[in-house]
This record gives sequence, structure tokens and C-alpha cells, in this order.
Amino acid sequence: MVVRLRLARLGCRNRPFYRVMAADSRSPRDGKHIEVLGYYNPLPGQDGGKRMGLNFERVKAGLLPPPPMVAMGRKGGPRDTRPVDPLSGRVMMPEQSTKAGNDSVDQENKP
Repeated sequence: MVVRLRLARLGCRNRPFYRVMAADSRSPRDGKHIEVLGYYNPLPGQDGGKRMGLNFERVKAGLLPPPPMVAMGRKGGPRDTRPVDPLSGRVMMPEQSTKAGNDSVDQENKP
């Protein structure tokens, strides 16, 4: 069972109000849920801001970063060994310190 965080819509027409819920991925948006974790009111209040409240202790308890992904060059080919960011799944590029070194060499050769 895959648990997802969802916004279940409540309120009237043109005046939405949402509850942040933990629900099974197969259940519908406003259907059966496991637990109510908070609320979200997109309409501006008296101070002009939107309102949101979460039970952070319950939300943090179940969050895990996604598993690290290993990019493949092609199907059946060698695997790419570059490091992958575990949160975004994108390949992390090493810092390019060689540019700074090349610039100083170019300046020394100029008369």
C-alpha cells in the first residue's frame, strides 16, 4: 500500500477549503483516508494571506527520501557512475574548479 499526501476538497462552490490527508494511492481524492494531517485555505483572510496548518510531528514521521537512482547509458549498457541527488533524482555535476585555473594561466601568458 503506497501512502500519498493529498488535498481533499471541502467547502462550497467558489469557496474551496482543503484538508491535507494521508491516503492510499488507489483511493479517490475525496474518498477514504488514513489520517487528517492539516488544512489549507486558499482564500485570503482578513490580513490578505492564505492559511495553512499541518501536524508536523505526524508528517515528518512517515517521510523518507526517494531511493537513489542510477542512470543508465543505454539498455543493457554500462551504468553511469556519476552521483545522483537522492531528493531530485538528477545527476549532480562536480564543481568546475578548472575554469579558475585556466583563467590565471591565460593572464600570465598575455604581455
